[in-house]
Amino acid sequence: MAERRSIFGRALHLLSTHLTQCILGGMVLGIIVGYLVNQNLLSGVMTNAHWARSFAVLSTIFLNLIKMLVAPLVLATIVSGLAHMNDSAAVGRIGFRAILWFIIASFISISLGLFMVNLFQPGVGVDLTASAQTVGEVKKLDLFEFVEHVFPKNLIQAMADNNVLQILVFALFAGVGLTAIGEKGKPLVRGAEALAELMLQVTGYVMRFAPFAVFGALAKVVSENGLGILVTYAKLLGEFYLSLGMLWAILLGIGAIFLGKRIWMLIRYVREPVLIAFSTASSEAAMPKLFEQLDRFGVPRRISGLMVPLGYSFNLDGSMMYSSFATIFIAQAYGHDLSIGTQILILLTLMISSKGIAAVPRASLVVIAATLAMFDLPVEGIALVLAIDQFLDMGRTATNVLGNSVATAVITKWEGMLQPPFDPDADEPAAPSETPEHGKKGLHLDPGQ
Repeated sequence: MAERRSIFGRALHLLSTHLTQCILGGMVLGIIVGYLVNQNLLSGVMTNAHWARSFAVLSTIFLNLIKMLVAPLVLATIVSGLAHMNDSAAVGRIGFRAILWFIIASFISISLGLFMVNLFQPGVGVDLTASAQTVGEVKKLDLFEFVEHVFPKNLIQAMADNNVLQILVFALFAGVGLTAIGEKGKPLVRGAEALAELMLQVTGYVMRFAPFAVFGALAKVVSENGLGILVTYAKLLGEFYLSLGMLWAILLGIGAIFLGKRIWMLIRYVREPVLIAFSTASSEAAMPKLFEQLDRFGVPRRISGLMVPLGYSFNLDGSMMYSSFATIFIAQAYGHDLSIGTQILILLTLMISSKGIAAVPRASLVVIAATLAMFDLPVEGIALVLAIDQFLDMGRTATNVLGNSVATAVITKWEGMLQPPFDPDADEPAAPSETPEHGKKGLHLDPGQ
């Protein structure tokens, strides 16, 4: 029994200290096992449907645990951060700079998507009968509904739905209000700080399950679709991921202007949340880990607590590039030759409509469908990309997380509040000049990830 406990303990230690390698291993193993199931090589054990259902359970458990953490973590982080800021002007200044960054990033993402899809023209010559999938019901994008949806009528409902934008609005009021009432609000501030610390501690436990969730997510996709679908859509996938790679280079290059050599450290710190986002195709799955790693990088919680939720609603760089890329791809497939003027109008439309992208189901498809309908393009063309939407979603979700990481680090540097990093390979913070807040945020985490 003692030996079993020792083996179990070593396994947990391995998962906590080498999480990146374990996630990569889970991805590779998931692809291999999913392919074996797809080829009916494991049908003697269970049917393919049972295999797919078993794989889905692993990723569903992980995503449910993550969703359990998101609402209290966002609420506690923003409230405690704003309460410590003691300067409403600073909140407004950070918000203004964040929106400015988001607008510039949106323009770059959408413009690059339009440029690359016109350069490669992946839709020309596409077999319109290749996909038998149906689009299904797509919720209509309504600007007025989106604006109304931003403001919560019930905090409990907003938290139950994990509506980050509504939680952000309430937390802004609560944080500013706690600052205004001073000493009377201190117990609530301390409670919010304790809740945020608790959620990050629980995040550390949940993240040890991430490699199994990654395995299940990829095994399910490959077992149901096979690797052959990647060959069929290889041209579109290759060109889209090349475009995403160029967007990564641009975002990181702009980040390097502000952060200097520390941009390489940021990449190292956020690689795990980016990997989690990529393999699960869920930004929510990466959010708790992203908070943790930004803490380590030196971003004060009062900045990340505002920037990350705001970015999750308004700074979806990968999704915006995908929207422009897919819209023109569908137009090309149906033989619509769009003028430069029309494509500029599409760019401006996506600049506005993509800001509500996180507030409705099947977010990217909603924006694409609305844009296609607005310019009299065939909405049914969405079926052409549905077959590989999971693989496209993995790339755009990882890009969303990376883009928000860079945005948060840059705004922090711009504010002059970027602190020395916490070195995960050392037992102490990297520099004695760190504030007590930063040291506390870093030291409570398990080292070695």
